[in-house]
Amino acid sequence: MHYPENKGLEEILERAGACLENGLPFVIYRKPKQQELFAVFQLNDELKSSRDFTEKGFVFAPFNSEDKVVLIQPDEVWQGELHPEKSQKTNTITLDESGKDTHIQLIKNGIKEIEKGRLQKVVLSRKIEMSITKSPVKIFKTLLNTYPNAFGYLFHHPKVGTWCGATPETLVKVKDKKLQTMSLAATLPYIQNEDPKWGNKEIEEQQMVSEYIGDKLAHTMERLEIDEAESVRAGNLWHLRSEVRGTMLPNLNVKEVIRALHPTPAVCGIPSEEAQRFIKANENYKRTFYTGFLGELNLRSRGELSLFVNLRCMQLEDGKAFIFVGGGITEASDPESEWMETQNKSKTMLGIL
Repeated sequence: MHYPENKGLEEILERAGACLENGLPFVIYRKPKQQELFAVFQLNDELKSSRDFTEKGFVFAPFNSEDKVVLIQPDEVWQGELHPEKSQKTNTITLDESGKDTHIQLIKNGIKEIEKGRLQKVVLSRKIEMSITKSPVKIFKTLLNTYPNAFGYLFHHPKVGTWCGATPETLVKVKDKKLQTMSLAATLPYIQNEDPKWGNKEIEEQQMVSEYIGDKLAHTMERLEIDEAESVRAGNLWHLRSEVRGTMLPNLNVKEVIRALHPTPAVCGIPSEEAQRFIKANENYKRTFYTGFLGELNLRSRGELSLFVNLRCMQLEDGKAFIFVGGGITEASDPESEWMETQNKSKTMLGIL
């Protein structure tokens, strides 16, 4: 195990800025509800990948499971304390209506496909482009202060690009063969002092995801428990979530579990292969690392990993930010409200910029 070196927050952020300038791979991240900030630095610009999740470092994986999983090699690991500052009240965000017709058409096509009986659910998304003047490090700092309950990260590899995000969703955690994951679906806007009022569409969508995860994991587990769904708040949104826990079979390779879980129904659909095909053919852009996953791999001890789904994220490139938003489409979906859901979701990242 690498024992991380203790550093000051400013020193960590400065080093990240230098790596961005010199084209060296690194990632800085903070786990949900924690004060520690970790940074993993690779001292050359080689593009490394993880084959079977037995390597050590930080992984950054694309949505498409056939593509390579990028690995940042832990040549140096730093750790610092983060004391959240009060996040400034963000200005009212003006939402852009461009792309509405295209997105609504995409959703209608998704619903048609579901009605044909090929799919139960498909997650459809779009990409928003913004000009920015803030540096990636500044954006990251704002992000950490604004979303303390999310997994916040800033990732850079000169051969892959720069990404940052604040994701509310765990893909999987494993330690001593004990596994934790979650089934997350459905979205409603957060309204002060009001509990979310879930309709049948949301409750069924979340149940569908729980059952799907249960089926996928069944052959890899000695035992598996799935909790009742509860409402959880993520920034200005509500979701329905069930905690999932289990004990892995003794001789099981972690790769099997990751393969069973990724891509989850929360980012892809049910059944997974059909949904992936539909997404590839119909979404008019390549997701690359949006809805992929990322996190620590065997960094503290062998067989220990902590992976998150890459949601609520953006790609930063030459003075531009690309933000990705999507939603789960089922037979009961209404295209107009699905469009509104992506607009509400876009505020999470637009507010940071």
